[in-house]
Amino acid sequence: MIVSQIAAMAKNRVIGVDGNLPWDLPEDMKFFREKTKNSIVVMGRKTYESLGKPLPKRLNVVITRQKDYKVPEGVFVFNDIEAALKFCEGKTKDWGEEVFIIGGGEIYKQALPMSDQLYVTMIDKEFEGDAKFPEFEADFIIADKDERFEPIPFAFCTFVRKKD
Repeated sequence: MIVSQIAAMAKNRVIGVDGNLPWDLPEDMKFFREKTKNSIVVMGRKTYESLGKPLPKRLNVVITRQKDYKVPEGVFVFNDIEAALKFCEGKTKDWGEEVFIIGGGEIYKQALPMSDQLYVTMIDKEFEGDAKFPEFEADFIIADKDERFEPIPFAFCTFVRKKD
């Protein structure tokens, strides 16, 4: 199983404000949809609630500390990242080897030690926000970068875990 994180991050590490993205980047949304389609997506409760409904054509896994958290049939709930990823391991045969961590900030941070690679859309602008992407640069190196300039400068970057 490959554990990948996928996020868009501003220059000041902001990834969200009040449960929403602080920018409008259609190309990034398209990248997210194409990358995660027909895959397992793991997210925190707040991220799940901000979506409004389960993401279609994906196996949705939600992490929450709330007991008896109610979700529609076909969405799976766990109390910690370790239990969620253990469950995902048993589902890769049907959903593919790559499991995507899709947020929010706390889940990204908890999953970082278990993550193999990161797909980070690096936005070359600062934004106000209340959720941030964790520091990862000490443990990952850039493997690929695709720069874009409209509507604001950004780059699709792939980071892989450094070999010891």
